[in-house]
Amino acid sequence: MAINIPATKFTGLTVTPPFYARVSQRFTPFATLSTPPNTSSSSRQAAVDWVKETASFFSLDNRPIMLFDGVCNLCNGGVKFVRDNDSKRRIRYEALQSEAGQNLLRRSGRAPDDISSVVLVEKDRSYVKSEAVLKIMEYINLPFPQLAFFLHFVPLFIRDFAYDNVANNRYALFGRSESCEI
Repeated sequence: MAINIPATKFTGLTVTPPFYARVSQRFTPFATLSTPPNTSSSSRQAAVDWVKETASFFSLDNRPIMLFDGVCNLCNGGVKFVRDNDSKRRIRYEALQSEAGQNLLRRSGRAPDDISSVVLVEKDRSYVKSEAVLKIMEYINLPFPQLAFFLHFVPLFIRDFAYDNVANNRYALFGRSESCEI
């Protein structure tokens, strides 16, 4: 931004404001807060609170629930591995394709048909992708909690990049079963 001074005795003089005066004009907000289109107050009141709807899963048993793709051979193998290495039985399991799994996905803020990631649902929090894997590792026998501790030092975007590459190719690499084997 330049300011032109009218031609008097300073012909052609252009004054440029300091840097800090120009900065505020360069930045614009990325998003603005507004109500979503086509939502009235009555439809917002009719929205389901999935935490309350799924509270029964944790009313008698506080153990976390591992949600997995029931037809994926890699996922079924992962569940068998966790089950074999969870001597204290600290984790429960549910297929993503089941009605309970879909409700727990909604509780986690994900679409009910999203089977792209393992999800660990605790009473107060949910974990997805590599965070879910590391949290599951914290629940099972030694040496996995220690390994999870060290893997936390790997940046999340790198862990999720590796997770996504395996998850996106899991059927091609490990195959698919007709039904949930667990």
